[in-house]
Amino acid sequence: MAEEERYSRNMKMLSPEENGRLRQTCVAVVGCGGLGGGIIEMLGRLGVGKIIAVDGDVFEASNLNRQLLSHTKNMGQGKAKAAVERMALVNPDVEVKAEQQLLTAENAPELLAGAQVIVDAVDRIGTRLMLQQVAETMALPLVHGAIGGWYGQVTTILPGDKTLDVIYAGADNQGIERDLGNPSFTPALVGAAQVSEVLKLLINRGTLLRHRMLYIDLFEQEYTVLNLGEAPDAGGSTK
Repeated sequence: MAEEERYSRNMKMLSPEENGRLRQTCVAVVGCGGLGGGIIEMLGRLGVGKIIAVDGDVFEASNLNRQLLSHTKNMGQGKAKAAVERMALVNPDVEVKAEQQLLTAENAPELLAGAQVIVDAVDRIGTRLMLQQVAETMALPLVHGAIGGWYGQVTTILPGDKTLDVIYAGADNQGIERDLGNPSFTPALVGAAQVSEVLKLLINRGTLLRHRMLYIDLFEQEYTVLNLGEAPDAGGSTK
């Protein structure tokens, strides 16, 4: 399939130069479940050249209600490896590097090497805070997303921001999704918002959710951008 045809519907939004630039980029997605599976799909369809998919978990029946990479024939299979198989069907020009292991502060620099953006698609607060520190150490932006029931949130964190320290001050390690549930539609919407932030970082265009958090209430269909505070020398855009 000709590249021009595959990405033709991106061209009203992206310039040919931006589309070409995406083919040279690398994004690390940590967590390949409800959020991460959809994020990997969208990044690949956009034409991101390389995706590092990190997840040490395997599929089980409770994943089938929402996790795009799961299906009845891959129960017990590693989630990161499933991302490779899926992308081979969707866009074989995209390289997916599967890291079928738990990310830790110790192995993160090796597993995420080469990434330009890290995407937080995990489900534990402690892991998110560790990921924020990893991104800080590696001098990389982190795009955070979390869901619980009808609700979701998205923010973009640049090195030095430590935004998750504000969001999760005083919280325990369990995400609210364990109390509110995980439907199919909330991860899809939050993941899409995360991908839009990743895209803006990669093409260096648009206003980021930096020092701000998009809060989504799908029960009332309310979308609120909360100001989380800003360092005196911090900007709010990709520029």
